[in-house]
Amino acid sequence: MLSAAILWVATGDIMLSAGMAAGMIGVGAFALLFRQNADSAPRQDVLPPDWSVTHAAADFANFGLAITDRAGRLVCANDLYSRWMGGPRAPAALDFDAKSTEAISAATRAAWRDGRSEAPAVLRGAAEYRLALRRAGAGDDYLVWQFAPMLRRSLAIEAAELVAGNLGDLLARSGLMAATLGPEGRIRACNSAFARRAADADQGSLTGRDFASYLRSDERGAIFFETEGRRGVPLRVIHLPIEPEREDGPALVLLRDEDGATQDRTAALAHVENLLANLPLGLALLDRDGRFLFANDSFAKLAGLADGSLPLYPGDLVIREDKGALADAVRRHAGGQPTSGDLAVRPLDRPDEVLSLSLSGVRGLGEAAVMLSLKDSGEETKLKRQVAQQTKMQAVGQLAGGVAHDFNNILTAIIGHCDLMLLRLTPGDSHYDDIQQIKNNSNRAASLTRQLLAFSRQQTLRPQVIQLPDLVSDVSNLLRRLLGEAVKLDVRHGRGLGPVRADPGQLEQVIVNLGVNARDAIMEAKKGGGVVRIETAAVEPKDVRALESDVLPEGHYILLSVTDSGVGIPKEVMAKIFEPFFTTKEMGKGTGLGLSTVYGIVKQSGGYIFARNVVGGGARFEIYLPVHKAAPGQSTRNITKAEPEPKEETWGTGSILIVEDEDMVRAVAQRALERQGYTVETASDGEEALETIAEGRPYDLVVSDVVMPNMDGPAMARKLRRQRPDLPILFMSGYAEEQLRESIDLDNIGFLPKPFSVQQIAEAVGDVLRASRKKD
Repeated sequence: MLSAAILWVATGDIMLSAGMAAGMIGVGAFALLFRQNADSAPRQDVLPPDWSVTHAAADFANFGLAITDRAGRLVCANDLYSRWMGGPRAPAALDFDAKSTEAISAATRAAWRDGRSEAPAVLRGAAEYRLALRRAGAGDDYLVWQFAPMLRRSLAIEAAELVAGNLGDLLARSGLMAATLGPEGRIRACNSAFARRAADADQGSLTGRDFASYLRSDERGAIFFETEGRRGVPLRVIHLPIEPEREDGPALVLLRDEDGATQDRTAALAHVENLLANLPLGLALLDRDGRFLFANDSFAKLAGLADGSLPLYPGDLVIREDKGALADAVRRHAGGQPTSGDLAVRPLDRPDEVLSLSLSGVRGLGEAAVMLSLKDSGEETKLKRQVAQQTKMQAVGQLAGGVAHDFNNILTAIIGHCDLMLLRLTPGDSHYDDIQQIKNNSNRAASLTRQLLAFSRQQTLRPQVIQLPDLVSDVSNLLRRLLGEAVKLDVRHGRGLGPVRADPGQLEQVIVNLGVNARDAIMEAKKGGGVVRIETAAVEPKDVRALESDVLPEGHYILLSVTDSGVGIPKEVMAKIFEPFFTTKEMGKGTGLGLSTVYGIVKQSGGYIFARNVVGGGARFEIYLPVHKAAPGQSTRNITKAEPEPKEETWGTGSILIVEDEDMVRAVAQRALERQGYTVETASDGEEALETIAEGRPYDLVVSDVVMPNMDGPAMARKLRRQRPDLPILFMSGYAEEQLRESIDLDNIGFLPKPFSVQQIAEAVGDVLRASRKKD
C-alpha cells in the first residue's frame, strides 16, 4: 500500500496506483495460503544414520571406503579399508609419506569447500592409492573417502612382497633377517626372523615403524638390537638400494650375526656343553628351528631315553596333547627376546607322570637358541594329590558319620517297636516270625552303619587289654569255614608279644575282612588254590627305624600281617584301596566298604596299616598296634573278650527324665522303661529339660541324647550339675563314646550307643542307677 501511494504521488494516475495495490494484495494472499499449506503438511523426523547398514553396503565395493565427520573422526569403514590400512583408523591418523600427507590435506580442504576432490597418487608403505573424496550427508557433515589401489608394479613393491612371503622364510631359516625400507626409513615389510628378534612381534605389526629405532650402536661402532641390551650379539648390516638411481629411494636391508662372534660363540658352546654334561640337572640345548643340539645324561634319564639317543625335536618325547604347546613355547623363545618360562609336560612312555620343563632363550652360543631344563615334579604332584585325597576323605568321613547318626535314630525306633511287639507275642504266633525278621534286618542295617562309623572313625569301641595270638586263635575256626577247602590258612605267632588295647570284636572284623579279600584274590588268580598266612610279631624301635617310614613313629608295636598268594594289587589301584566304595570286584559283588572299614578301625585303635605286593605274587597287609603299657597296679592278664558279668534284674523303681529330640526314639525309650516299672517323663531338648527340673520335680536319672537342637546334651549336663551335682546322667548317641568323653569331663555319666533294644536300654538304666546308689 505504501508503494501504491508513492506511485500515485509521482504519476498522479489513480488507476495505475489502484492496480498496483490490487496486485500486491493478491501476491500477499497467495504467500499466506502457501505458508498455511506448508505448515499443515505432516513433518517427518530425520532419523540418525544406521552405520551398520552403511558398513554392510560398503563391503560390496572393491575399493577401500571410509566416512569421517567434520572433526576428522572415523565413523564407518569397510573391511577392505581396515585390511589395507592396518585397522579401522581415521585417514588423518595413517602414516603416509610427507608428500602424500600434503596432497591429502589439500584434497580434504577442497572437498569440504567444493563438494568433491581427488588426489591422483598417495603412498603408504609399499602401496600406492588413488584417492577420491566427496562431501555427503543431509547437512553435508560427512566426507566419503575412496582409496583405489594403483596397479602399477615396482621393484620396491615386489621386494616387499618377497620379503614378507616365501623368500623371507627361506632367509630366516638360513639365519638372515630381512626388511625393506621406504625413502623415509620406515619398514615396508620384514620377515619373521627380523620381527621376532627385533621386537618379539608379528611381521605385520612392524609395518610403518622406524627401522633405526630397533638398533643401537656402542662406542666401537658395533650394531646390536635395542631389545637385547648388553646381552646382545653384534650384527652385520647389509644395505641394498632397490632403485640405485635415487639416493633416497627404497632399500633392502639384510642382517646377520657377525662371523667373528659366531666363531667365539661356537667355542663357547662347546665349553658350555662340557659344563652341562657334568651337572645333575636335566639340561638340553636347541637350535632356532627347535632341533636338539645337546642333552646331558640327566635329561636323557628323565626323558625316558634308555639308550641316550635324542630324537630330532623335543615334541617327540611328550604325548600328543602336549606337542603343540611345547612347539609354540620353543618357537617363541628361539626367535624372540631371551626370556624364560615353565611348561608342564607328560612324557610319552609315562603319560600319567608330569614333568616340569623350563625354557629360556640364549644368545651368544652359536646355533643354540633355547635351553631346556627338565625336572621330575612327580613327587610334588603326588603330595598335592595326597593332600587333596585326604581332604576329600575327611569330608566323606564327616558325611558318613552324620548319615550313620541319623540312620541310627531310625533303627532305634524300628528295633525298639519290634521288641515291644515281641513282648506281647509268643514264639509260634502268626506275627512273631514276621516281626523277628524285621528286627533281624534292622540289626543288619545297624551293622552297615557301624561300618560307616568305623570308616569315619566315629564308631563306638569297647577297648580291652588283649593278646593278639588269643584273638587270632578264636577267629581262625570261623575264618577257615569262610576260606573254603581250596584255600589253606596258615597261622604263625612270634614270641615275646606284649598286650594291646583294642576292641576285640572290631579286630575280629578286621581279620575276617582281610581274610575274605585274600580268598577272593586267590580265586581271581585261578591257580586252583592258595595260602592265606596270618602272622603276629613283636616290633622294636630299631625295627621301626629300619623301615624308614615317614608315617610310622618310633616305638614298640605288635605286628599283625595277612598275606595271600593271589594276583597282588595293581600299581594304579594301590593308592585307592582304602577309599570308601572303591572296589575292583564286579557289579553286585562288593560294596567297597571292607578295606575302608578296616582302615577306620585300625586308625581309631591308634594303629597303622600298610599294603604292599610281595615277591612271587600276592599282597601283604601289615597292621601295627602299639603295645599297651599298664598303669601301676593294673593287671595285664591275657583276655580276648570281656568276661561276661552276671546279668542283674532289669526291673526297677525310680523317676527318670528322657531328653530326646526325635519323637520316635523318645516314645520307644519311654515305653521300654515304663514296662520295667520306672516312672518316666520326657523333654524334647535341653532347655525344656532344665525348665522341668527347675520346677523341683525329683528325678533319679536323666537319659539324654547328645546332639539336639537349641541346647545339646553336654551343655544341658553342665548346667544341670550346678543344680543337682549328684544326679546321674545316661547319654545315648550314634557317635563314638570316645568323642563324647573328650567333650564332657563330668563324673557319674553313662553311655548307651544307638541303635539299642528294649533290653539294652533297661540294662543300661539299671547299671547306672545301681552304681549311683552304691556311691550314696
